[in-house]
Amino acid sequence: MSVNDHDLVIVIDFGAQYAQLIARRVREAHAYSEIVPRTTPVSDILARRPKAVILSGGPASVHVDGAPSIDPSLYDAGVPVLGICYGAQLLARDLGGEVRRTGTGEYGRTPLSVTGSSPLFTDLPVEQQVWMSHGDAIVEPPAGFVAVATSPGAPVAALEDRDRALYGVQFHPEVAHTERGQEMLKAFLYDVAGCRPTWTHVSIIDEAVAQIRAQVGDERVICGLSGGVDSAVAAALVHKAVGDQLTCVFVDTGLLRLGEADQVEETFRRQFHVELVHVKAADRFLGALNDVIDPERKRKIIGETFIRVFEEVARDLDDARFLVQGTLYPDIVESGGGDNAVIKSHHNVGGLPEDMDFELVEPLRNLFKDEVRAVGEELGLPEDIVWRQPFPGPGLGVRIVGTITPERVETLQRADAIVVEEIKRAGLYREIWQSFAVLPAVRTVGVMGDDRTYAYPVIIRAVTSDDAMTADWARIPYDVLERMASRIINEVPGVNRVAYDITSKPPGTIEWE
Repeated sequence: MSVNDHDLVIVIDFGAQYAQLIARRVREAHAYSEIVPRTTPVSDILARRPKAVILSGGPASVHVDGAPSIDPSLYDAGVPVLGICYGAQLLARDLGGEVRRTGTGEYGRTPLSVTGSSPLFTDLPVEQQVWMSHGDAIVEPPAGFVAVATSPGAPVAALEDRDRALYGVQFHPEVAHTERGQEMLKAFLYDVAGCRPTWTHVSIIDEAVAQIRAQVGDERVICGLSGGVDSAVAAALVHKAVGDQLTCVFVDTGLLRLGEADQVEETFRRQFHVELVHVKAADRFLGALNDVIDPERKRKIIGETFIRVFEEVARDLDDARFLVQGTLYPDIVESGGGDNAVIKSHHNVGGLPEDMDFELVEPLRNLFKDEVRAVGEELGLPEDIVWRQPFPGPGLGVRIVGTITPERVETLQRADAIVVEEIKRAGLYREIWQSFAVLPAVRTVGVMGDDRTYAYPVIIRAVTSDDAMTADWARIPYDVLERMASRIINEVPGVNRVAYDITSKPPGTIEWE
C-alpha cells in the first residue's frame, strides 16, 4: 500500500495557526491527511478523490474585502465537508446563512450546549468545554441546515446538513482544551465520511521501505547523518530497505553542539555498526560564512556546502547518486512549499543548490515530528535518540545573530551546553520541545568585580510544542533559570548578561534566524 492507497482527507488552510494541528489530529485518528492552500482549485482537490475535506480556521472575518474564500461548488460535490471556526462561518455565509459580529466574541475555554441530535456528538455529554477563538458568529443557519449546539457567544456553535454531509463547528475540536474534540473528529471521519483507519506507524514503515527499494534499486546510497532524530530515523528506514548499500556521512561543520562529533561517532559507528564517513569541514563552512549576516544567505550557503561535501564523498563511493535526507512535512511548509509563504528556507529544502548531482531520498517527507518519533521507536532506535530535542540543520549558524566567528561559536557552544545540562538536571528535557542558547553579535555594558565589562548577552530560548508549527514559551521555574544564568556568566568568558525569551510562535519562530 502506498500513500495514494489510503483514504485521503484534505485540510484547506485559510491562514490558521492550527491548520497543521488539524492535519495531525486526523492522522492520529489513523486517516491520512494533507494540507493544501485555499487557492487550490476545487477541480484539483476533487481530482484527488478525497474521502473528506476540512476547512480550517483563519484570522480574517468573512465580511472584510478580500476575505479568503473557496469555490462553493465544493459543497455540491458529494464529498463530506467539516468547517472549523472561520471554515464554518464561510460555509454558512456561502450557502445563505447569516454571520454577524455580535459584540460578544469568545476566546479560550467556553461551555458548549448540544441542542440537537448529530453524528458529531453521539455518546458525548450534552454540556462540555470547548476552545473558542472568534469575533464573528453564525446567527442563522442556511436553508437545509439545523443548529445542533450553542454557546454563550455563538447562537449557532455547530450546524449540519446531514443529507449533503456538510458540517460546521464554531469551536476548535483539534485543540487539546476541547475536551472531547478528538472524538468529534473521529465521528466525522468514520461515521460521516467512512474513512478507513489504515494510517498506522507500521503502515508508514512498510510503505517507506517499499518506496525506497523501488526508487534506489541496487545502487549505492549515502545519508546525511547529523545525530538528530530525523536523520537517524531516515537512516534506519533506508538501512531496513537496502542494508549495506547505505553509507552514512557525518559532516562536522564546526557549528555543532559541544561534544556532538564524539557522540555521533560513538552512537552510529560503535553501537549501530553503520558504515560511517566522518568529514571534518569546520574551516570550509566557517570560511564560506565569513562576514555573512543575512539568515537566508546563511541557510543557503550551508545547504550548498553540505551538498558539495556529499558530492565529493559520493565520488569516492562509486559515484553514489542517491542522497537520503531527514526532511519533514513542516520543513516543506515553512520553506514555501506549494503556495505557502517562505517563513525560513530550511537548508535541506529551500537551501539546496539547483545544480546538485543527487537524486533525493526523503522517506519522512510526509511526516510530522511526532510521527517520526513513533516510527523511530517502532524501528527500535534508542530512547536518547528518538526523544532528543530538535537541532537545526544549519546548527549554531542560525543561533548566532550576526557574523559567525570561531570565537562566537565557542562562546555559544559552552552556553548552550549549560542550558541543556540544567534542563536535564531539572527533569524537564522531555517536557520541553527545544531548549537552547542564542548569541546576538552585539555587546552590552556590565559590571563584574567592580570593573566595567563590555561583553556578549546570551538569550535562553525554551518552548513547548507538539510539532514545531506552533509553540509556547516554556514556564521554566525561576530557580532553574537562575542556575543557568549564574553558570553562564561565571563559566563562559565574554558573557555578562543573560535574558529569557518569552515569545510564542506565532508571532515569533522557535529559532531566532
